[in-house]
Amino acid sequence: MRHLVLFCLLLQLIFELSSSADLRVVPGSGLTLPCLPMQGLDFTGAVVTWTFDGKNISSQAAGSAGSIAVSKNGFYLSISSVIAPNAGEYACVMEHNDIKWSRTYTVKVEALSGYTLKVKVGAEARLPCYRPPSSPANNYSLWFKETDDGKRTQLTPVEIANDDQRLEWYYPNQFDNDQTVVLKKAVEGDAGIYHCESDEGERFNSIHLIMEAGRAPFSCSEFTTPWEPCQDETSRSWAPMLEESQAEFSMKLYSHLSQWQPSKNLLFSPISISGVLSHLLLGARDTTRRAIEVALCVPHDFHCVHLQMKRLKEKLAGSLQTASQIYYNQNMTVNESFTRQSMQFYEAEPVRLLASNEENTQMINSWVANKTNNKITQLVDSVPGHTQLILLNAVSFSGQWKVKFDGKDEKALFTKLNGDLVKVPVLYSYRYLVPMEYVPEVKAQVARFPLTGGSSLYILLPHTHKPADLQRVEERMTDTAVRQMIERMKVVSPQHIEVTLPKIQLDVQADMNLLLRKLGLSSLFEEANLCGLYSGGEMFLTDARHRAFLALTKDGVEAGAATSLSFSRSFPSFSALRPFILLLWSEQANVPLFMGRVTEP
Repeated sequence: MRHLVLFCLLLQLIFELSSSADLRVVPGSGLTLPCLPMQGLDFTGAVVTWTFDGKNISSQAAGSAGSIAVSKNGFYLSISSVIAPNAGEYACVMEHNDIKWSRTYTVKVEALSGYTLKVKVGAEARLPCYRPPSSPANNYSLWFKETDDGKRTQLTPVEIANDDQRLEWYYPNQFDNDQTVVLKKAVEGDAGIYHCESDEGERFNSIHLIMEAGRAPFSCSEFTTPWEPCQDETSRSWAPMLEESQAEFSMKLYSHLSQWQPSKNLLFSPISISGVLSHLLLGARDTTRRAIEVALCVPHDFHCVHLQMKRLKEKLAGSLQTASQIYYNQNMTVNESFTRQSMQFYEAEPVRLLASNEENTQMINSWVANKTNNKITQLVDSVPGHTQLILLNAVSFSGQWKVKFDGKDEKALFTKLNGDLVKVPVLYSYRYLVPMEYVPEVKAQVARFPLTGGSSLYILLPHTHKPADLQRVEERMTDTAVRQMIERMKVVSPQHIEVTLPKIQLDVQADMNLLLRKLGLSSLFEEANLCGLYSGGEMFLTDARHRAFLALTKDGVEAGAATSLSFSRSFPSFSALRPFILLLWSEQANVPLFMGRVTEP
């Protein structure tokens, strides 16, 4: 009987993974294809191979349109923003314990054109429009509304909607292929046909908007239970799962931020952003919870995420200080279970906002300054009286060079992206002991600078100062490629080389509001289900900020890093005197702490 049960289970696995599925996808949407035969079984050590139309798949640039990424040890294939060339047959083959399973997906990409959208009165109407890569992207697309008599009226979406102008860009970026707009607080008069077109009249999409009776009142009745407990706190699989999610999340952030500002200095802390979003996830429910989990690249059933975030923070405590907090309106009462778990996992008790704008601004900025050792003294400019919830980010890192630089004050010429030369102070050493190697996964010369506290500064130097070479490296920076780079550099033997690094000090504030929307979290600003945090009614996010500080000095790195490379002499050298990418990585916790680029030292 025992053999029969095992045999039936094996037949079920073969049946599930040998099946095929036909999927119809619209351009611009995200797609995730699983290769797991059955949840709950241990497939550790399984070898998974993905093919597209018979050809092996290699991950492309994460976050770009049509990019394909394989994650979670090959068990998932995802496309960040589907385009027409993604149509075809995807197949995964998994080999485990001398048994081979397969699953096939046939993906059809159908253009959005002439379809009907039904929206409740008072709700948000999202009108999608995806501009093909072949179309010029030097301006916003044009939106028109057509009435029953055939009359067309051109619309003027804005970046932030108000009571007078309710139509806003979903991604306020004229160069983005996604030209979706959002109609706030839709009314009966908004019904009609909407067209999205190019300047030349090329039509990208048409939507027939139909208005229906208003939606039912928001209720938390089914979503008030606390976050699920971690059933197996001693499992060794949770930490690697979080490490992989952190790397994937970091590369996704870098892809978005680098595309918005292709030629400017860039700096952010993925560990801080993921920490605050995970904290908010503790109180999220239903579709809001799933949206945050997708944004953070964590599985939906990963109940131990908060426990692992706590353990990750403990690992990093020696060198990294994080400032993550939630402030809420004084007229609200935060759920007791959220407050208790917030203290348990994040050592942060939600704080009530005070009576006035000035008091709240001073309270928040003073708290941030205290948590960052005064590296960041101003995070918010004001706190309007209608604020319901504030999401804060602040990070401070300090690490000393394990190998010291010469103490002399020297200057050298830095070549900018446009070829201009600027004289900058530099750190210099004629014989600096450091691992250095060309890494084909990212197509860059990479140097690893060990720091105290179990971290390292990785500097990725493109072939030349030209924008195309910098972009080529950035496009190769998937989570898989970067993790391969980290492992590769760990075994490279240090050598004595001439090193020149610019002394830099960066203070960058990323557009978190736009970034959250790009991560698929626009619902936080409109109708978030945060019933686990507050069960007294609907709540929405009014502001989100992230600010990072970086200084590279003769003593070490404070909250960041920078670099460049050259082999113009017979004696090996590493000269960071042209645009480069920096990555501050915790070797102890195996996660990225800071990422950025330096184009203007």
